[in-house]
Amino acid sequence: MGFYREKILPHILHHGMAAERHARFRKETVLTARGSVLEIGFGSGLNLKYYSDAVTTVTGIETNPGMRKYAVKLAHEYEFPVHLLDMDAQRLGFDNGEFDTVVSTWTMCSILDLDRALDEAKRVLKPGGKLLFIEHGLAPDLNVQKWQHRLTWFSRRIFDGCHANRKISDYVARAGFELTKLDTFYAPDMPKSGGYMYQGSARKI
Repeated sequence: MGFYREKILPHILHHGMAAERHARFRKETVLTARGSVLEIGFGSGLNLKYYSDAVTTVTGIETNPGMRKYAVKLAHEYEFPVHLLDMDAQRLGFDNGEFDTVVSTWTMCSILDLDRALDEAKRVLKPGGKLLFIEHGLAPDLNVQKWQHRLTWFSRRIFDGCHANRKISDYVARAGFELTKLDTFYAPDMPKSGGYMYQGSARKI
């Protein structure tokens, strides 16, 4: 599994997530990022080109060394400093209140203990800091849910822990964030089982 995870999967994810159908959602999601940004599940760095001038630094954490190899190639192309770290979102090595913004794009599905990771995200945010996210998760339609529950067994093994059946908004609220914006929808040109999106922002109270 090490060879697949570090050599083959990064190639699949980088090219799959670089598809044009994801670009608009990335841009909309990170548009309001400000100041010092922590991006969990940095992947291959595809969000970098969408950050505005209001961002001063981006710290990306990514546990997959294959994905970090892609990201390193992009990290030096931007005016703001980009720091790339091998770190687990469930155990963040940062001080309390260190960041203005936390960004997560299609990452919450694959974190083993998402409750703990969101607790950590809230801890490292400054008071009033924002969590910005675009994630796929549990659909409202029962027939789609049935397929999501069935496919999660497969996706967890093939896509590095991906759960297609998490109700993302519940996780965010349970961590004690105040949801300030939430849009849910089926993304066009994607199968419903993997294309129900949760896009929004939440504030550390």
